Amino acid sequence: MKFLRDLLDKQKPLFHKGGKLENLFYLYEAGETFLFSPNHTNGIKGAQVKDAIDLKRMMITVVIAMIPCLLFGIYNTGHQHFLATGQTAGLWEDFGPKFLLGLQLVLPIVIVAYAAGGLVEAAFAVIRKHPINEGFLVTGMLIPLVVPATIPLWQVALATIFAVVIAKEVFGGTGMNVLNVAMTARAFLYFAYPAQISGDLVWTYLGDKAPVDGFSGATALAVAYNAGVDGQPVTQALAEHNSVMGDGIYSFANMFMGWIPGSIGETSTLMCIIGALILIGTGVGSWKIIVSGFAGAYIMGVVMNLFAVNEYMAMSPEYHWVVGGLAFGMVFMATDPVSAAQTETGKWIYGLLIGFLTVIIRVTNPAYPEGIMLAVLFMNVFAPLIDYYVVKANKNRRLQRATV
Repeated sequence: MKFLRDLLDKQKPLFHKGGKLENLFYLYEAGETFLFSPNHTNGIKGAQVKDAIDLKRMMITVVIAMIPCLLFGIYNTGHQHFLATGQTAGLWEDFGPKFLLGLQLVLPIVIVAYAAGGLVEAAFAVIRKHPINEGFLVTGMLIPLVVPATIPLWQVALATIFAVVIAKEVFGGTGMNVLNVAMTARAFLYFAYPAQISGDLVWTYLGDKAPVDGFSGATALAVAYNAGVDGQPVTQALAEHNSVMGDGIYSFANMFMGWIPGSIGETSTLMCIIGALILIGTGVGSWKIIVSGFAGAYIMGVVMNLFAVNEYMAMSPEYHWVVGGLAFGMVFMATDPVSAAQTETGKWIYGLLIGFLTVIIRVTNPAYPEGIMLAVLFMNVFAPLIDYYVVKANKNRRLQRATV
């Protein structure tokens, strides 16, 4: 590491004021502070946070929390291909070929997302003459995890560029965005190219192989919705679906573990919980938002049971935790410290409403069986309003105590 430190120090004068590469200083600064802790503080006056972590390290913590979802998603991508094409029915047979196939599909998506977004970040840093925004360390990983493995790479690049520019840079960069950037990218793909991110044909990679007879690529949410329309109990429909690929593919336990088709990083509730524990343990993520989000989904599931007019509304509330991307969205999207509510009471309200809206959209919207994407984006917009009224209520209580 000393050799690398000496090399950076030797090149530093070229990037400082008066150097030949002065205009590229912030590109140099981004690389230096990514590799080494910065040797400067925010200022010399006032209170200083005595902590070894900076924004880059905080973002790296979030990336580390997503690694379980990424690794599981890579293997599950290959596993679903083997199941759909009838090659191997067991979970761990042919582990190597399954993982390598998943890696061949997922790694290019990650590289394209980071490259496309990184170029936009670098361009804005040079034009505006400010440090490169570290927030993209997380966004560049989130975007690949919320898309199917079959997504065209050019669409990944286009969605990433759109999200970084429209949802982030136009508001001033990291710390200023109103909407979650990765969720904006997914929304862009959904509304601009729905054929590649919705339906029954995009969630399982088949390659040049034919699927087994009776195979359907429908997700658990699509199966649940169709069961409600057909008047079939949802749990029965889930248990019977794709039985040609093995019994219990959509059992509660299987969906909790994540051995189902879906977006790369969203299928496993267990991996999301591991990520949540990392975020909560390091103080990076808000446990209040996560807990209230799951609670909100369960409560609304109970309400739907009480007023059920079809089998989907009558589905057991806990199933809403493991079907679709609720767990991933609550852990990694809703807790975004920039676009989420900031007050402690506001975090409870914000999370509850995301859980409520997710289930409402799932159950009542025939065109869109998932709800977490729209719920998070909608509540991103209302988060400042929630904080405003929480602060206002606190002020009113203090004024009342002062007049007593």
